[in-house]
This record gives sequence, C-alpha cells and structure tokens, in this order.
Amino acid sequence: MTIEDYFAGQVLLIDKPLKWTSFQVVNKIRWEIRQAFNIKKIKVGHAGTLDPLATGLLIICTGKMTKQIATFQGQKKEYTGSIAMGKTTPSYDLETEVNQTFPTDHITQGLVEETARQFIGELDQFPPIFSAVKHHGKRLYEFARAGEHIDVKSRKVSIYDFEILKFSDDRVDFRVTCSKGTYIRSLAHDFGKALNSGAYLSKLHRTKIGDYNVDTAMTVDAFINNLKQSI
Repeated sequence: MTIEDYFAGQVLLIDKPLKWTSFQVVNKIRWEIRQAFNIKKIKVGHAGTLDPLATGLLIICTGKMTKQIATFQGQKKEYTGSIAMGKTTPSYDLETEVNQTFPTDHITQGLVEETARQFIGELDQFPPIFSAVKHHGKRLYEFARAGEHIDVKSRKVSIYDFEILKFSDDRVDFRVTCSKGTYIRSLAHDFGKALNSGAYLSKLHRTKIGDYNVDTAMTVDAFINNLKQSI
C-alpha cells in the first residue's frame, strides 16, 4: 500500500500481544507508518480497548477511516477466556494480587452452567475500580491506586451468549458474546459471587468484533514486515 492508501483510510486487524496496551499498539503502528513513508503526521486510532493482560482482535483505523471508529466500537464482540474460581483480586484479573479466598466444594458443572444462563440478557454492570472509566475527569484506576474509595455507577450492558466450554480444577473456560461497554472482568467477578464463592478473570482473548475475526488478524511484527516489503 502507498501512503495515499493510509491517508484515504485503512482498517487493520491486529492480534494484540499480551502485556501491550491498546495505545501502545496504535502508537507503534503510527510510528512505523511515519518512518516508512517519512511523514510527520497521520491519524491512527483503535476501535475498542483491550486490557494489557488480554490478547486478540484489535481494529486499527488509519486516515479517514478513523471517522468510522465509533461504528466499529458499537458492534457485538466475542471473547474466550478462563475464570479462576475461589479467589478474588481488587482488579478482577491478574493485574493485582489475590485478596480473598472462598470455598468451592459446592460448585459443580451443573451449577456453573445454570449460573451462566442467569447472566444472559440485559444487566446492570459495575465497571472494575481498576479501569479507564472516568469519574470527575480522572480514571478510576487512578483513584484505586491512590487507595481512594469512590462510588462507581452501574451501566446497562447486554450478554447475548455465555457458554461454558470446560469446568475443571476450579477453572471455568468460557465463550461470551456481548455489547459495547461490557467488562468481562466484572462478569467474572459477578459470576463468582452468584456461585456463592469468588472469582477473577485469569485469561481473555477477543475473537470477534462484528463480522471481523481474529483468525484474519496479523501480529504487530507481521504488519511491520508487510509495511517494509510494500515500499
């Protein structure tokens, strides 16, 4: 592709690597395009944040296609992942250390599947305190890291499917399809409470956004190699 193609607008499907923030991916791709074509500026943005500990599909838009970011963000999303049972963390994932443990002897395959069905539909969901949601101009994680307690408002989200793929050794593997704004970390936390236990998200992989599939996405390194070969 030429620089004119990137200015006109491209939709890049990237498989986000573990421990990268979504903004790091955007910044890397923007920098590589600028270096490749020796330009100072080009618009690059992503359509839906993935947490650093999550992997999978990240839609990157360049040039005029950045105007379509909101459209991509509003589409249905699909994730697969794992939930660790019997423990909780303040961040609802592996970002923070376990702070409480709970019994799990009463949890069975049948109970797990029955409880998962209770989450299908429209829910009032509270975002994690360790999240980028803003409160009075500050990110929630800024309050959390400062040890400040604030009252977080719930949001309406929709869970279209919550399929249990496997349950063993206090671990639940799942597939979820959901609406924009859904926090899978919060779903995992609430799922543990509904089981009269505790839980946190131990693994997350975004597989789809609308009709776009991670199977057709490329790694950041693959994008860079393709970019250099096209010049």
